[in-house]
Amino acid sequence: MKSFRISALAQGVLLATLPFAASLALADAVSKPAVQSQQEMHKNSDPKAPPMTKAEFEQAKQIYFERCAGCHGVLRKGATGKPLTPDITLGKGTDYLKVFIGYGSPAGMPNWQSSGEMDAATVDLMARYIQQEPPTPPEYSLADIEKTRKIYLPVEKRPTKKMNSYNLENIFSVTLRDSGEVALIDGDSKQIINIIKTGYAVHISRMSKSGRYLYVIGRDARINLIDLWLPKPDNVAEVKVGLEARSVETSKFKGFEDKIAVAGTYWPPQFVIMDGDTLKPRKVVSTRGMTVDNEYHPEPRVASIVGSHYKPEFVINAKETGKIMMVDYSDLNNLKTTTLDSAKFLHDGGFDSSGRYFLVAANASNKIAVVDTKVGKLAALVDVGKIPHPGRGANFVHPKYGPVWSTSHLGSEEVTLIGTDPVKHPQYAWKAVETFKGQGGGSLFIKTHPKSKNLWVDTPLNPDAKISQSVAVYDINNLAKGPQIVDVAGCAKLGDDGAKRVVQPEYNKAGDEVWFSVWSAKNKQSAIVVVDDKTRQCKAVIKDKRLITPTGKFNVFNTQHDVY
Repeated sequence: MKSFRISALAQGVLLATLPFAASLALADAVSKPAVQSQQEMHKNSDPKAPPMTKAEFEQAKQIYFERCAGCHGVLRKGATGKPLTPDITLGKGTDYLKVFIGYGSPAGMPNWQSSGEMDAATVDLMARYIQQEPPTPPEYSLADIEKTRKIYLPVEKRPTKKMNSYNLENIFSVTLRDSGEVALIDGDSKQIINIIKTGYAVHISRMSKSGRYLYVIGRDARINLIDLWLPKPDNVAEVKVGLEARSVETSKFKGFEDKIAVAGTYWPPQFVIMDGDTLKPRKVVSTRGMTVDNEYHPEPRVASIVGSHYKPEFVINAKETGKIMMVDYSDLNNLKTTTLDSAKFLHDGGFDSSGRYFLVAANASNKIAVVDTKVGKLAALVDVGKIPHPGRGANFVHPKYGPVWSTSHLGSEEVTLIGTDPVKHPQYAWKAVETFKGQGGGSLFIKTHPKSKNLWVDTPLNPDAKISQSVAVYDINNLAKGPQIVDVAGCAKLGDDGAKRVVQPEYNKAGDEVWFSVWSAKNKQSAIVVVDDKTRQCKAVIKDKRLITPTGKFNVFNTQHDVY
């Protein structure tokens, strides 16, 4: 066997997480030097950076955008994930970096190689890429945005009433991550209504207040507007609001229904306000500025956005600065913004059961910020576990604490409950009232429903396949009993190969079914598994060759009415 040298820490990680045979296989892989062709080389200002050809650099740059930028940042300064700037990565070295890229960590770093989603050559490529200086992408102006806008069906030619027989309130919008599409699936019949071309890796789907228009936004910052009233729901408009994005939302306040949309971008760091029915851009606002620690940040990416039910406002969260902006959209020519200081690295979140309070994870600060959208003030900062990642969270009534909102975590196995009733249960309001264990770190979503007695917690980014392919479910009236583990991937019967990560529980409108994505690699079969919420048994499996890497799922009614 060839000799193999990595740092002592990296060796320790391997010994702790890999069987002996896998360790030997990795040893052989990392001992082989990268073969450089005679192609033109990428130039780097630091001579210590490992060599890369220009072609390799461009290939790695695209992979980084698709797989890594969301957690580590376009400029690689970190947020949910650790910073990956050359001052850090060069000191680690290629072999060390290959270990963590290939095999992940229980704190939420995906195991790209051992899951089958990257081969050894790609892992080597990425380990060398993150030791180069990160390229700075171009800016994106209002004029640039307008040039990308397309109208497939003008407003005046769209139907004036629903022209199909679908139960629109029980349709699911399912992200097909790697094919750049969404699947609209009939929640009643479990049949695919349409596969619609969208941006790459749609991050979220959001509904207009009326329930007619579906907005989806891809990581490539492309927004698609889908009209559910058409005989077959499909795109009627699209626009590209930047180079990378995660969030879109629409106006909810009375009198502004369906009129305004807003999107937040990761690059450039800004948000864009648009007409709701045509996506015509009206206003671009930069988020660059000072952090809550009074330090300048060049890349405060816009994470989650929600529309207030109490005012004509959007609640817009700037990740790196920890600033929460209450943006009044009633007069776009004289835009008024109230800025709240919270905690750095704001990410995802959702409303409490009353719809008044918005709870958002400041994930790398291990806090949940609570915003009172009625009075426009920060109500609390609540300490929770390591790297909270609630999705939109889960609301239910606890037998002791009353109404609570819950989050799971990327970086720990904990589930935390926060009291949300300052009127009838003031002693518990805005406190972490209870913490209990899930089945492991690497959780992305937690979910329940007002008509359910179950709390579902996924763990798709845990490097242990047994954990990532199953979910934990709790009785909300007897949390001390501990979870039942449901082998969701096993229900799908997809064979032995592929990652088969189980991600994002989503209820149907009635609250008696929970839908899960079984997310395999792009070249492997994936599926949607429907679980009976009462019996916790698999009820249906949706398989179709067009369901390529399904991830997020959004039920129309629940998304429209903030039910979670």
